[in-house]
Formats: sequence, C-alpha cells, structure tokens
Amino acid sequence: MDLTTKYMGLELKNPIVPSASPLSKSVERVKQLEDCGASAIVVYSLFEEQISHDEKEFEHYMSYGAESYAEALTYFPSSEDYNSGPDEYLKHISNLKSAVDIPVIGSLNGVSAGGWLRYAKLIEEAGADGLELNVYYIPTNPDLEAKDVEDIYINDLIEVKKSIKIPVAMKLSPYFSSMANIACRLDQAGADALVLFNRFYQPDFDIENLEVVPNLELSTRRSMRLPLRWIAILYGKIKANMAATSGIHSHEDAIKMIMAGADITCMCSELLHYGPERITEILGEITAWMDEKEYESVEQMKGSMSQKSVADPSAFERANYMKALNNYKLLV
Repeated sequence: MDLTTKYMGLELKNPIVPSASPLSKSVERVKQLEDCGASAIVVYSLFEEQISHDEKEFEHYMSYGAESYAEALTYFPSSEDYNSGPDEYLKHISNLKSAVDIPVIGSLNGVSAGGWLRYAKLIEEAGADGLELNVYYIPTNPDLEAKDVEDIYINDLIEVKKSIKIPVAMKLSPYFSSMANIACRLDQAGADALVLFNRFYQPDFDIENLEVVPNLELSTRRSMRLPLRWIAILYGKIKANMAATSGIHSHEDAIKMIMAGADITCMCSELLHYGPERITEILGEITAWMDEKEYESVEQMKGSMSQKSVADPSAFERANYMKALNNYKLLV
C-alpha cells in the first residue's frame, strides 16, 4: 500500500500532517508525532504583533537617554540590522530540524506588508523546509474594496517569494467574494500550495461585565464541509498543491479530502483531544479501507471525487442546495 504524497515539492510518507498549533511547541512532542506517523509538521505561528512588539521595545531601550549619552549609542546597531524579533521561534525551528527527520514547515501570521515578512528569510535560514503564510485579515473598513483586500494577499506572497527559495503555502479564509479567482491569482503569483481554510476565532460577549472576550472552540467534523467543497471545485484548475484543514477527525474525513483533491490533510483538534497516537490509528484505518476498496495508492484516490471527476458536477453548486432543501424531513 503506497501512502506517499507530494506537497510543495516535498516527498511525504503519508498525507497526515499536524497543523500549526501548540502541538509543535515542544521538541519532545514533535518527535512523538513523528514516531506516531506524522509525515511533516507545521510549526506554531510567529505573529506579526510579536515581531512589532519586540522591535518597538528594542527601539525604546536603544533611544533611552540618547541626549545624555549620544556618543555611546553609535556602538549599537540599528533595528534594521539587529535581529530583534522572537529569537526563540527561530531557535526552535533549528532545534526541530536537528531532532526529527520529517520536513519542518514554519508559519508566519500577519497582514501588513511591513517588516514581519522579512522573517520568512530568517525562518529559511533557521532550516525550515517550507513556509506557511497565514494572512489573517478581517477587513472592517467599508471604503476598502474587494480587490484591495485580495491584493494584500498577492503582494505579501510576491514579497516573500522574492526573498526565499523554500516553498511557500498560503493559508486562506473562505470569505472571498470569488474564491476561485483569488485561488488562481495566488497560483499565478507563485504559491506552491493553498491551505483551505483557516478559521477566524469569533469573539463573544460577557454580558455581566460588558466586555468583548476571546472564544476558542476546537473544530468538529461539520467544519470540513467548506474546505471539502472548495478543494473539489479547485482541483485541476490550479497547479499549486492543496492542503485540507479544519474538521478532519477520522480516517473517513482524511479519505474524503484526498478524494476531493487534497495532497495533504492537516489535523489539530483531534490530536489535541486524543494525543499523537491518534495518527497511528488513523493511518491504520486508511490502509485497511484502501485495502478493502482495492486502492493501491493515495495518488490513485486523489481527486477522484472532485468536481471535474464526478458524474454530476452541479452537485457542488446550486443543484445540491435545492436537492438538500427538498429532501429535508421535518423532525416534529
């Protein structure tokens, strides 16, 4: 049974990849994930705000007392030359590369075209095999047009691709006015892969203290329907690889995503619930299912249920919507 797959030019032993999460904060835990069958690891994200905070703090201490000791300050490097970002993240990438044999993919999370993007080069220099660029942006300005929002993603990708040689994946939200168009634009701009989809964590209200509070809920299997649909629609329309993420909790979920056209399936919530050993179980279940259905390889399954492959392509569009409503049975 051949479970191998290719993602961003990387040869992976199977399609199960732990996504960016606290699972990757410990070298020991990543080694455990590798031992349990993970084919690569996406490291937790380095956030634009972390980098900006560290640089502002550095500027404060470099300028403090400048009027009294101007001559001494000439010995200090400028913030442009000084690696003032979170060194721990870069060191962690390097430590992971020394500890495991599977590919290590760094992750940058931000939005502006500012200095945070230069950390792509530092992540590459730390030894990362690839980079996941998570442009987490919620456009709240009503004067900002849809194309302006899309151009932020395109420009960030182009800037990063100019600075590094390792492959780059773009992690997207599902909230574009034309998902197919932005996917094709990113593909043409050089994205090596698209990761569908990130989940915006919605705030909640504390009505006793009248505060807006953060709210983090892990995914459920229902969450996979949206990426499943769009991966199936985009398969064959773009050259970039596709990673499925959100809502993958079982071998059936992983198989569905592969049949839609995903090259890898990224898991987080299920592993946070049950630990790294869950990967071993899922891989065993995938192998057993493939053997029963007489599939010889993951490549043979890939895209077999995509829009371009199924007998009724309209099932991914309005026809399926009308059929679902018409077939619904009242419960009371």
